[in-house]
Amino acid sequence: MWRLRRAAVACEVCQSLVKHSSGMKGSLPLQKLHLVSRSIYHLHHPALKLQRPQLRTSFQQFSSLTNLPLCKLKLSPIKYGYQPRRYFWPARLAARLLKLRYLILGSAVGGGYTAKKTFDQWKDMIPDLSDYKWIVPDIVWEIDEYIDFGHKLVSEVIGASDLLLLLGSPGETAFRATDHGSESDKHYRKGLLGELILLQQQIQEHEEEARRATGQYNTSYVQQKRKVSDKEKIDQLQEELLHTQLKYQRILERLEKENKELRKLVLQKDDKGIHHRKLKKSLIDMYSEVLDVLSDYDASYNTQDHLPRVVVVGDQSAGKTSVLEMIAQARIFPRGSGEMMTRSPVKVTLSEGPHHVALFKDSSREFDLTKEEDLAALRHEIELRMRKNVKEGCTVSPETISLNVKGPGLQRMVLVDLPGVISTVTSGMAPDTKETIFSISKAYMQNPNAIILCIQDGSVDAERSIVTDLVSQMDPHGRRTIFVLTKVDLAEKNVTSPSRIQQIIEGKLFPMKALGYFAVVTGKGNSSESIEAIREYEEEFFQNSKLLKTSMLKAHQVTTRNLSLAVSDCFWKMVRESVEQQADSFKATRFNLETEWKNNYPRLRELDRNELFEKAKNEILDEVISLSQVTPKHWEEILQQSLWERVSTHVIENIYLPAAQTMNSGTFNTTVDIKLKQWTDKQLPNKAVEVAWETLQEEFSRFMTEPKGKEHDDIFDKLKEAVKEESIKRHKWNDFAEDSLRVIQHNALEDRSISDKQQWDAAIYFMEEALQARLQDTENAIENMIGPDWKKRWLYWKNRTQEQCVHNETKNELEKMLKCNEEHPAYLASDEITTVRKNLESRGVAVDPGLIKDTWHQVYRRHFLKTALNHCNLCRRGFYYYQRHFVDSELECNDVVLFWRIQRMLAITANTLRQQLTNTEVRRLEKNVKEVLEDFAEDSEKKVKLLTGKRVQLAEDLKKVREIQEKLDAFIEALHQEK
Repeated sequence: MWRLRRAAVACEVCQSLVKHSSGMKGSLPLQKLHLVSRSIYHLHHPALKLQRPQLRTSFQQFSSLTNLPLCKLKLSPIKYGYQPRRYFWPARLAARLLKLRYLILGSAVGGGYTAKKTFDQWKDMIPDLSDYKWIVPDIVWEIDEYIDFGHKLVSEVIGASDLLLLLGSPGETAFRATDHGSESDKHYRKGLLGELILLQQQIQEHEEEARRATGQYNTSYVQQKRKVSDKEKIDQLQEELLHTQLKYQRILERLEKENKELRKLVLQKDDKGIHHRKLKKSLIDMYSEVLDVLSDYDASYNTQDHLPRVVVVGDQSAGKTSVLEMIAQARIFPRGSGEMMTRSPVKVTLSEGPHHVALFKDSSREFDLTKEEDLAALRHEIELRMRKNVKEGCTVSPETISLNVKGPGLQRMVLVDLPGVISTVTSGMAPDTKETIFSISKAYMQNPNAIILCIQDGSVDAERSIVTDLVSQMDPHGRRTIFVLTKVDLAEKNVTSPSRIQQIIEGKLFPMKALGYFAVVTGKGNSSESIEAIREYEEEFFQNSKLLKTSMLKAHQVTTRNLSLAVSDCFWKMVRESVEQQADSFKATRFNLETEWKNNYPRLRELDRNELFEKAKNEILDEVISLSQVTPKHWEEILQQSLWERVSTHVIENIYLPAAQTMNSGTFNTTVDIKLKQWTDKQLPNKAVEVAWETLQEEFSRFMTEPKGKEHDDIFDKLKEAVKEESIKRHKWNDFAEDSLRVIQHNALEDRSISDKQQWDAAIYFMEEALQARLQDTENAIENMIGPDWKKRWLYWKNRTQEQCVHNETKNELEKMLKCNEEHPAYLASDEITTVRKNLESRGVAVDPGLIKDTWHQVYRRHFLKTALNHCNLCRRGFYYYQRHFVDSELECNDVVLFWRIQRMLAITANTLRQQLTNTEVRRLEKNVKEVLEDFAEDSEKKVKLLTGKRVQLAEDLKKVREIQEKLDAFIEALHQEK
């Protein structure tokens, strides 16, 4: 009976071993079972065959602690078959259990269990710190997701005590280190596992009873001690957490630095074309382009966009620019001591790139921000652009300066630095400076999707702040405002109550509300400090600051690094939420504009201002080229006529009339030659050039302004007129033209030989026309002097004035004198003047000598011109006498020869000027026109002024809206791909 029960127990042990064995499948062969079980029970097994297996004389050394060698076991010979054993087997089992290896193994099991219980007890004594989770920055929890510190710690502790062998599965882990042993050794060790586990459970039960007995005594003492030490432990934990946060901050900085270097290498490889692919525009660059186009659209057409950007506002000298420089990681802005430096908004687009550089939107020059000379040049350029934007009589300007900053590790966002808000206008400022700054700030902040970065100076009293009230008005609920307290190092030194800083950061001191509150340090006030030095000083300050140690400030609310991360996250969140809505609004606007164009201008193409300018430019250049197609005959005719109109008065009054008063032909010719020489040397060439230039202007204007029929577009008229005036203003005739022209005119006037009768008749005709024109002018002058004659007085009911009556009486008296002496000289003698005056006084007309002289000049001029015309008729048959040099003839026609010389000089001068026009001046004018058009093309204000009208504005709106929509669609597509 005893044997059957023992065999059943042994069989159950074997079955359990077979079930839990991970390395064996199917039934276990009889020969591989435990020796005791096989000898007692399995002789009755039907599969048993009494065979004598090969005897194993030795076993391989093994232990559950693999490093401990064991002695070889000596086994007595085994007899197969049923042989009852008379030995005392419990004694043999106890002897095996009491061996050194099992004592060590049992001690390890018990010690491990005791260590686990002690650890759990200490863990229960530590207070619950879940309420203090905010002390650890968010980045630590993010890192903890990827780094399992707890698992590594437990593994190291268990590995140190060699308990890892016992914490695994019974059939796999406990004996994993001995897989290289023999199969019989492995299963022999597995048979002992149940016994070891039973021994461990007994030890645990005894320890648990002893702990319960002593626990009741120690409970009250432990509770008392726990209460006393809670505060100390909290302080200690806060200190440890602060050091942990700084440790992880340094680790994060190191990783970011390594990441920055790696990204820089990758981007440099892309720039060098190693991958032979074209890089796409970055997401932030695409977004910045959209904002630039919208900015131009708003400025021109007074519309507003609702796309997000980070608007940096604050009181003057509050540290706005310094915060922005810390985010951009470069000292890029001009700085001054207390004076206003930001005079216009500066839009800064931050993006990643292989090199730390900056460039303006309208310039291709890159400023290397790692070089001090480039930084100084960039600051100087920004200051020049600000001063250029500020109009005369103003202090600030709403015009935006667009700057792109690229560099490895920069947070992608768009920031706008605004002029600092002031409370008082000082000397040197425009009277409306304060209101202008307020209006600029409100214009940017009233965008419902703009993120307001409110900068407050922590070193001054909070009650002196102006910007907080302004921000509260624009964002009363604080849904898009981030508050930044600067100069915290000075605030900690100067503020008597540190809790005041805590109230500011918690949003309890100011009436404004905000999404987040941050405290930063932007240097020691030295403008020569580098960004790295400022960052090190900031980290050192917060590491030693009482504000952080006493939990007045939270770890994630300090440093510009955390601020930059928070602002970037908020910016992109706002972009993703609003950009599609903005795109939909522009689609609706585009549809409305296209419908309006189709209804108003169905047969015209949608040409914007630049396209219209190009069309007008081509028309103007075609018209300039048309000048070269004017015939030489036309040029010479208009030049000759214009030149005579300009010099005829001088020829008649200063040359012909004085010479005609002489008594003989010799004196006449001498007088004419002298006066012609003087005229040619001093006046004639200059007059000729003036006439030519005016003629060119007139022809150019005629081509520019004459209508082109149905193809004429009056929208270009203002532009053409402006181009014409500016081109004429810039054009200057060749200086050497007068010198060459003087020689030609002098030679022409020296010639007196009339070759044929045709030229003689032409000279007489030219002379008659000139004299007739002068006579008509003289008749008009006399009529104005004496008033209407009797016919006009009767027909038109006009009367003479008293002065006209005096002039009429004087004229009649002088005409009587001329009738008496038709060859009277041109000047009246004094006695003649006296005689005329007395004769008039005898008739009751009082006159003065000056009136008599003036009247005589016109009367004698008319008499002389009539006499000259009569002489001209006599000279029509005088060509024969001219050929004989008027020998044996009373007829002298020297005046005809004079007019022939003048006429020939005019023809030669016109021909010379025509050659200069067509060969030189027309081309120079065309060049000037091209330069003017190029200048106008670069001047946007000029184009807006010259190309105006509903049609232009509508086409311009359509172009801008389409461009904005296309860029928004491309940006949204890229944004979705990045998600």
